[in-house]
Amino acid sequence: MYLYADTANLTEISYLNDLGVIQGVTTNPSIISKEPKGDFVALINPIGKYCKANSLSLSVEVFNIEYDAMLKEAIDLSSKLAEFGDLVKIKIPLTHDGLRVIKKLRELNIKTNATACYTEQQLILAASAGAEYVSLFYCRLDQSGGDVKKVLERTKNYILANSLKTKIIAGSIRTQTDVSNAWRYGADIVTTSKAVIDEMIPHPKTDEAISQFTRDFSAWLK
Repeated sequence: MYLYADTANLTEISYLNDLGVIQGVTTNPSIISKEPKGDFVALINPIGKYCKANSLSLSVEVFNIEYDAMLKEAIDLSSKLAEFGDLVKIKIPLTHDGLRVIKKLRELNIKTNATACYTEQQLILAASAGAEYVSLFYCRLDQSGGDVKKVLERTKNYILANSLKTKIIAGSIRTQTDVSNAWRYGADIVTTSKAVIDEMIPHPKTDEAISQFTRDFSAWLK
């Protein structure tokens, strides 16, 4: 089970990697829109260099949604990021055209991450089409009344039964409890924000114990 950072901010990526807690980075158009405006590849390149130097997976999403434009953009993006090798996964939205693109990119040996999935059927179809990763919008599904546990368990069972190499990502994660539950239900990877990862670190009882140890040792030294 792995933890990825859902961000396009290099400072946040470096901070989380320095903690030793992440194994990859995921981005999407909404995340990109939070960064300073400019050239998309120019924004991604420093992140790619950092990820390569630190052996972190990197998912980068296309902006087009129609087959021809999406395929062209995915191939072009893969070419421009080729120096980062297999660490890069091209995110493709789960649609009819998206599935066609995923299949074609598999034939071209370009690794993909099928995104914006809400059902086990979508995840399973993307895995069958050849996606390296399939991404469930975990909290968005949960908040709309969906059964995230069932979706993850059934998808994992399908992948194992068919000996597929596809990994399941749980994204759209809002709390530290969501992180733990998603792993327990079958996600191979959870991707979330720096804020949620920071939330996972402290605990009042930890602070209490450390304070006690400090007080007791200080008293002993006297």
